[in-house]
Amino acid sequence: MPVTVITTGPCVVLQKKTVAKEGYSAIQVGFRAKKDARASKPLAGHCKAAGKGTFYHINEFRVTNPDQYEVGQEINVADVFNVGDLVDITGQSKGRGFQGVMKRHGFRGGPSGHGSNHHRAPGSIGASAWPSRVVKGRRMPGQMGNVKMTKKNVRVIDIMPEDNALVVKGSVPGSEDGVLHIYIK
Repeated sequence: MPVTVITTGPCVVLQKKTVAKEGYSAIQVGFRAKKDARASKPLAGHCKAAGKGTFYHINEFRVTNPDQYEVGQEINVADVFNVGDLVDITGQSKGRGFQGVMKRHGFRGGPSGHGSNHHRAPGSIGASAWPSRVVKGRRMPGQMGNVKMTKKNVRVIDIMPEDNALVVKGSVPGSEDGVLHIYIK
């Protein structure tokens, strides 16, 4: 079975947001520690309350009860996930640069004979008199990849608490060092 191993932490709770103060309930989490010398003063001041240093990645996660978390608390993989859970994994897909219609949209291309001069071109892209414009949504060459993607209903195969790693079935979006957001269903 093909699997992906994801390093998940430890994540540190930096801030609790409540309905009374912010209008919604969430926790703010820091991931991947950063040297304090590399942090800006506003970031260092924001992370100071947790007492765990500064972080490269800070994100909010909605929770129903933020009171079950404390500022400075470390969240480990075994605290959140169980084997067999279904999760949604969101990440930035690999960028593939500017691509033509054959690679980007799977067009079959024109005739391959020597005189055709229409090998990898998209063909006709609009009408003449009416509507006399290119209709929105026309599949054309352009930037491919480097978009936010979510892979839904991914099964957790194993948990490695000693390494704070999660083993999930199949592939996940993004490059090897990319940051992923994992949501429990």
